[in-house]
Amino acid sequence: MQTAGARLARAAPHEPVIGNIVRRVLGLIRDEASENRNADDIASDAASDIQSLAPSQPPPQQRPPPPARTLTSGLQVSKSMFNLLSVADPSESPVTGASTPISQAQQPFSVHALRSEVMDGIEEILDEINQADDQIASFAEIQIHPGDYVLAYQPSKTVERFLVKAASKRRFTVILASLNPPAPGEEEQPYAALRKKLNAAGVSTINLASNGLMAYIPRVNKVIFGAKAVYQNGGLLVDSGACIAAQAAHEYLKPVIALCGVYKFCPEDPSDEVSRGELGNPSSYVSYADGPELDSFEVENTTTDYIPPDLVDVYLTNL
Repeated sequence: MQTAGARLARAAPHEPVIGNIVRRVLGLIRDEASENRNADDIASDAASDIQSLAPSQPPPQQRPPPPARTLTSGLQVSKSMFNLLSVADPSESPVTGASTPISQAQQPFSVHALRSEVMDGIEEILDEINQADDQIASFAEIQIHPGDYVLAYQPSKTVERFLVKAASKRRFTVILASLNPPAPGEEEQPYAALRKKLNAAGVSTINLASNGLMAYIPRVNKVIFGAKAVYQNGGLLVDSGACIAAQAAHEYLKPVIALCGVYKFCPEDPSDEVSRGELGNPSSYVSYADGPELDSFEVENTTTDYIPPDLVDVYLTNL
């Protein structure tokens, strides 16, 4: 399990949540195995106590060996061989007649029980992950007030559910900021499905390109992000461009709210690679059909950003 978890973590170094879940499952297995081991020890101690309290009996007398039995085929098989398959008391050993240790007798059942408990624990982890967005959304009407202007930068599924839940109780304005404007020929604006849900609930929406953030930040009441991960020092791993919005909000003294489930809280500090951001394919910004002009410069397309903890005001989780 540790080997498989290490391979998963190495395959996606910018997804630290994978390591979180692997560690939780390993901890679950260790806890359940420890409980089973303690239960077996208690049962073994109880059995030894019962045997020590039982009245002492004289040692059994030597019995002559059972007579041989002749089969129709002429082979002689000792009668005691059949006793191996016809032990009356399952708690007695077929060879010596002594009691079988309880821990050995229960070992197959303990393994089966351990597997069942581990599977139940994994199901609970999955339920926690699936319910995290709904639990975070239940705090929406506390954080968003009537008449607020809320900036949501590239809203994740968690942020979308949060805004839709707030729209059922409040009337406010949402500014949807996206990194990429719609490509030429595309009629549908970014986050069209979210805009329809908010407009149906009576909430106004404004589409905004990332290069127009500074013009709207003074009017905004709060900025909301969906964090990919929260590191030990409180820094956030977010989508590319979100750090600019957080810095702008910090300069104008606007609160920054990070939405994330507790399973995204990582026990390690961010590395230099995380702080620099993950690089993606730059072809969405520069066409390689231009050819020779691209030889004189390099284009870097960061897909993730790191927000230091001093730019974050509120961490809102499912707990």
